[in-house]
Amino acid sequence: MFPMKRRATILDMVQQEKMMKLPILVERLGVSMETLRRDIAVLVEEGAVEKVYGGIKLKEEPLGESLIEQRLHHALPEKKQIATYCRSLIQEGDCIYLDSGSTTLQLAHLLQDVQRLTVVTNSLPIVMALMHTEIEVLLIGGKLRRSEQSITTYDFLFNFDQLTIHKAFICASGVSLEKGVSDYSLEEATTRKKMIEIATHTYLMVDHSKFERDVFVHIAPLSAFDTIITDEQLEDATYETYVDAGVSLHRAT
Repeated sequence: MFPMKRRATILDMVQQEKMMKLPILVERLGVSMETLRRDIAVLVEEGAVEKVYGGIKLKEEPLGESLIEQRLHHALPEKKQIATYCRSLIQEGDCIYLDSGSTTLQLAHLLQDVQRLTVVTNSLPIVMALMHTEIEVLLIGGKLRRSEQSITTYDFLFNFDQLTIHKAFICASGVSLEKGVSDYSLEEATTRKKMIEIATHTYLMVDHSKFERDVFVHIAPLSAFDTIITDEQLEDATYETYVDAGVSLHRAT
């Protein structure tokens, strides 16, 4: 098993059982303790887990604050730049998917004047942002993920085949030429993969800090997206590398 896949498996186990002892992880993964400790060091550095005596557990959130709430003010001007550009892609009568994320939430705040718009989402903050508008909102059914205030869906709870999504706006935690688009949560990735599959046009909304990062769960190759929208803070060298590789990349200003 490759290290990235192994770390995704470790994270999934911890999410399911809340705390895992190191000997149990060694047994389940079939790796040495030394290899496991290296994987855990990466997970700790990424802020996904924290060490406890003899094991690891999910990193605790500040009381009353979810992970998405912690991210709301990070790179806020850049997220607003990205959201403003994406708003220009949305037309009257569209049915769009808004992924759970702080950048897509900024886009939701710009949609009040769009006529006959339908928004499909798994984000509770986006639902609340659109609560008092005339926009038709479809909330995906499934399991509540408290840290992201999102719903991670399962096929038997939602009939995706009957959806016509004109445009899907997707968030992610990592973007790289070699590994594509990735995220921390296996369940969030499953939802995103399904929406990428059924949408007519798919857009990735990521600020400049997400580039050249590979995190735990693969979502899709860069070729799965019509355009990647980032902010003007993305370095010229990185921008040119991606464009030269044939990636449709736009820096919003």
